Amino acid sequence: MRPRLRFAAIGCLVLASALATGCSASEPRPAPSTVAPTIAPSPSATAETGWWRVSPDVATLGSGLASPWSVVPLDNGGALISQRDDGAVLELTPDGVLRTVGIVPGVVPGGESGLHGLALRDRADGPELYAYFGAADDNRVVRMPLVGDPGAFELGAADVVLDGIPKATNHDGGRLAFGPDGYLYVTTGDAGRSESSQERDALGGKILRLTADGDAAPGNPWGTRVWSMGHRNVQGIAWTADGTMWASEFGQNTWDELNRIEPGANYGWPVVEGIAQRDGYVDPVAQWATSEASPSGLAAVGATLFVAGLRGERLWQVDTSDGAVAGEPVAAFAGEFGRLRDVVALPDRSLWVLTNNTDGRGDPGPQDDLLLRVPVTPSP
Repeated sequence: MRPRLRFAAIGCLVLASALATGCSASEPRPAPSTVAPTIAPSPSATAETGWWRVSPDVATLGSGLASPWSVVPLDNGGALISQRDDGAVLELTPDGVLRTVGIVPGVVPGGESGLHGLALRDRADGPELYAYFGAADDNRVVRMPLVGDPGAFELGAADVVLDGIPKATNHDGGRLAFGPDGYLYVTTGDAGRSESSQERDALGGKILRLTADGDAAPGNPWGTRVWSMGHRNVQGIAWTADGTMWASEFGQNTWDELNRIEPGANYGWPVVEGIAQRDGYVDPVAQWATSEASPSGLAAVGATLFVAGLRGERLWQVDTSDGAVAGEPVAAFAGEFGRLRDVVALPDRSLWVLTNNTDGRGDPGPQDDLLLRVPVTPSP
């Protein structure tokens, strides 16, 4: 077994690129540049190996968002953004215009529940948008045709892909992503019923792997929809360039986690939290005190992972090598933009980062919430 590295309560660090990150979240947050950058994708950099660091040249792509949760890039350089509390899917055009694509039917928000993750799937007859949300009695995944042209997209009728995922006012999971294998990965929380995370056939506290129609994907470890178990509340999944799958997970009172995900593995919740070295459970490859992270979105560029922190109000940069963490994670933007909900990697050597200061737990600035563009550069 590879040795696990322990990273706890790491203080504010300084990037090698001379980006200083402040430590006080109570200080006024400087407004990033509002100059509209070119955001159309260019030849892919995300498949390259190597380590990366964020640049200080942050630009605002969109502002005035209300409890945004997930952002999906579009081929034309625009984006789709989900808003948790009103169930709206917004389109951000390449020139910075925000418009409502539609309201996902059946969203019943409350607490941390509402409209969460989005994922886009291309089809010969047009793209489909997948959405994860809290309905009246459960969490579910639906798909909707994305009809029309860029700048005038609309949502078609919703078709249920999977329902019956346990729902609560917290611990609802909700990240969606189509993996390199073409299958749909879905993260679920334990919905406050921690024992379900250890029940192999339960949908709560899991990472699921589905076909596009919602069935168990071929090759799943137990022939069910479950890919991995023993999770508390995973809200970020990503794959580094070597094909390794990773997940960011909220802990309870002590440790937040970054996990390397293997099919059929048990990550220990609620028996263990953080690194425990207990037989039968897989330890995280990195852990943080909950005040330093509360990790949500996760993105990968080359061999570097970028972890969006809510309570921690920072973007963690974690280098990996051969499926393990290499060196200490590095914090960027500590306290500068407040709570960070999602981060995605673009082919043009940039990240898109969603702030989340309007979710009821943050301190909103006058333009919040924001979609930010953050360039990344190679790191020695």
